[in-house]
Amino acid sequence: MIKATALIGSLQQGKLANFIVTSAPVFDEEAVIYENWIQGKKYTIEDKDIADFAGVYDLKVADLSPFELEISGKATKPEFKVKKLEYMAKTTGTLAKEMIALQFKADSTAQGNIRLSGWATGKNFKGEGQLANGNWVKWEASYQKDIEKEAKKESEFDSLKDTMLGQVIFPFNAYGVTEKPVRKKYLLKNATVWTNEVDGIIENADVWVENGKIKQVGKNLNAAGAEVIDGTGKHLTSGIIDEHSHIAIDKGVNEGSQAVTAEVRIGDVVNSEDINIYRQLAGGVTAAQLLHGSANPIGGQSALVKLRWGVSPEEMKIQDAPPFIKFALGENVKQSNWGDFNSIRFPQTRMGVEQVFYDAFTRAKEYKQVWATYNKLSAKEKSKAIKPRRDLELETLVNILDDKHFISCHSYVQSEINMLIKAAEDLGFRVNTFTHILEGYKVADKMKQHGAGGSTFADWWAYKFEVRDAIPYNAALMNGEGVVTAINSDDAEMGRRLNQEAAKTVKYGGVSEEEAWKMVTLNPARLLHLDGRMGSIKPGKDADLVLWTDNPLSIYAQPEKTMIDGIVYFDMARDAQLRKDINAERARIIQKMAEAKAGGATTQKPNGKTQHIWHCEDMEFQTSTTGH
Repeated sequence: MIKATALIGSLQQGKLANFIVTSAPVFDEEAVIYENWIQGKKYTIEDKDIADFAGVYDLKVADLSPFELEISGKATKPEFKVKKLEYMAKTTGTLAKEMIALQFKADSTAQGNIRLSGWATGKNFKGEGQLANGNWVKWEASYQKDIEKEAKKESEFDSLKDTMLGQVIFPFNAYGVTEKPVRKKYLLKNATVWTNEVDGIIENADVWVENGKIKQVGKNLNAAGAEVIDGTGKHLTSGIIDEHSHIAIDKGVNEGSQAVTAEVRIGDVVNSEDINIYRQLAGGVTAAQLLHGSANPIGGQSALVKLRWGVSPEEMKIQDAPPFIKFALGENVKQSNWGDFNSIRFPQTRMGVEQVFYDAFTRAKEYKQVWATYNKLSAKEKSKAIKPRRDLELETLVNILDDKHFISCHSYVQSEINMLIKAAEDLGFRVNTFTHILEGYKVADKMKQHGAGGSTFADWWAYKFEVRDAIPYNAALMNGEGVVTAINSDDAEMGRRLNQEAAKTVKYGGVSEEEAWKMVTLNPARLLHLDGRMGSIKPGKDADLVLWTDNPLSIYAQPEKTMIDGIVYFDMARDAQLRKDINAERARIIQKMAEAKAGGATTQKPNGKTQHIWHCEDMEFQTSTTGH
């Protein structure tokens, strides 16, 4: 680390003479450091020539009954015990070189101590001393045997380490599995298949899955070697895609320190062990956009993931997915409802929010021009020029101008939606998606003209003043105007029931069941530019499929199996077994705790943990997603 391997770090000829001398291998519990040598100079820590007199001795003091003397411990720090029959005398002593001194009581009734001093003669000792009455006497100690080493007392850890350990599971928390599910060849037979394609809903159809892709859709299919899944009486759909989610994000959802934070990335803080991944698999969700919050007009970059339960954060990410970034409008951005502590940062008004966009993209255009000018220079000219400083924030904004990053914008109010459309067109970029967009029904024609989609709630209303004009017909009206319309969750709990949220659009607005279902599958895939890979059941697309026990728009429908890339990540039967396994594991841990307490281990108060469910406006920081 300090680039000094040529001088130090190992015992080699030519290197500095820096080393230590120990009594035993350095990691032995009884090892003593004798010498520390630095550049050839010896520093003595302990005298390595000290004789070790450990042993059991027959101690005779004048004409008193014989005692037993035991010398133990290290040679540099010996310990002494004097015993006679059942009596153990409290003994103090010293042993320096070959000189010894001892002090102890002859018995429990003695009023004073016997004090002895003497010297070693080989393995034995002799000398003179005084009895408790002051009389001088001769004494000697004759070596008898080595000390029988006592069995090492087990620590609390030692007493538990040989007991049964829990199994390693993926992920290492509730509903983890001992073996990761694997990709297989499947033939799903006789299901009602919601294709989201021109074929519509096909009764009694089969779907052949191989190598993680949909290979064929039809009737009476045969696939040699495939595992057959009976779909009789069940419905098969593509997986639900949540365009606006905040699950699986570690430690926080907002970076609200300034108005533009385009350089921050949710992809750096994906938490693959969030239990909400499993819960949403159990609700038929297979993919999601994990969005930054709405603390600033231009927020952070999002992460597009598949809910692959039990893999690493990087393995959750959708490979080669187009990059997205979060913009925001409204109350959260100007922080008008965040209290006095948040009354300093610009912007503080809706007019200020508009100015942030103009300022930021004006700077981005200048940054782009500076780099374009530099890159046109010849190699010789570059050698004389000052290379522009790289700015990750402005670099991201340039990517937006160049259609390399796509915008998902938190929005509510008609006037602000109009403002951003106009600002985007003035500045030369496009808003890909207006999310929330609860007044989208007022500006659907302008959204369509601009080329923006809408990802909204089915019927949220009245949770803050900005949504006072929200209506449950919003999705149907935007969809009727030709706007690509999706329904999202923005909430871990709602994310488990997006099928039911889609169903509300059938009730409010008379949208057909097929069109309603596309609002949580194909349409969010289109908004995320992933419809070439997912969102419908079509040969060549990813095998992200859900087998439902009933019509997926029914409140009674439950996912029996949820498959991603041809791998079953949720299975109703396996879930039932996992619940039993969790109960058994809980009982095992409780038993270990009881045994530990019985063995003398200390007790401690339970450390309760609560999981925070992130939402757009959350500003707090957590040390982990499982507790504060």
